[in-house]
Amino acid sequence: MSFGPRRLGSRVAAPEGLSERDRATKRRAALLASMVRRLRGRRWRVVPHPGPIVGEQRGSGRSGALRAAIFGVNDGLVSNLSLIFGVAGAGADNDVVILAGVAGLLAGAFSMAAGEYISVKVQREVFERLIHLEAHEIGSDPGAELAELADLYLRKGLPRDLADRVAAELMKDPAVALDTHAREELGLDPDEGLGSPLAAAGSSFAMFALGALVPLLPFLVTTGTHAIAASAVLSGISLFGVGAAMSILTGRSLVLSGLRMLGVGAAAAATTYLVGRALGVRVL
Repeated sequence: MSFGPRRLGSRVAAPEGLSERDRATKRRAALLASMVRRLRGRRWRVVPHPGPIVGEQRGSGRSGALRAAIFGVNDGLVSNLSLIFGVAGAGADNDVVILAGVAGLLAGAFSMAAGEYISVKVQREVFERLIHLEAHEIGSDPGAELAELADLYLRKGLPRDLADRVAAELMKDPAVALDTHAREELGLDPDEGLGSPLAAAGSSFAMFALGALVPLLPFLVTTGTHAIAASAVLSGISLFGVGAAMSILTGRSLVLSGLRMLGVGAAAAATTYLVGRALGVRVL
């Protein structure tokens, strides 16, 4: 079995000597792998059952992008709606409401973008480090990795002889071996890529800003009660639409999902509006 300098795509360098930091990380590989699995989402205990399924199942890549877009718009919409209604409820002038809305839009969008950038960047670094260490293990001790892979398939329910044969076949090619260990041992999917921090930050900024702009628009063209009423109607329609869009991911009723999101957003806006009215603070 030959494990020379190889790459998995363009992400993994050939095995080489480990530094002290890499050895320390290798000792914590099991903990990091469990963190990766938690980042990928909770594993639910389900059993196969008969019955029709409407539509095709969606891959995690597309559904993840759709989920991020929907929740980004929702975060911007609900947070800025609540902020604007709180300031408007306090009796502030229209210019102050607009200032608060623009400040909330920019502050929230930059906060979301920064948080998403750091999150994806750190996750990418963890994934790259784990794959690098796995490549080193395959290159330096292929026998142990072969036994480890066979044990993984044994725990999945394969007979010992079949698990050994499958593991031996997969370990013949270093690239296939690394891909398999990344999936089975670390819970990573190399086909999905590791994600771009800048792309994640940019999309988060844009989606949050788009949602936060909705309740602000009426105050740019009118004032007073008319602006508040128009903002409430426009935001309500948008909240229902965002909730209905979530049914694409959840498979729940479109109407119920829309009404649930509308209720949550309306409760948040009403609460901040009433708090502003109670405080009665007029900003000069």
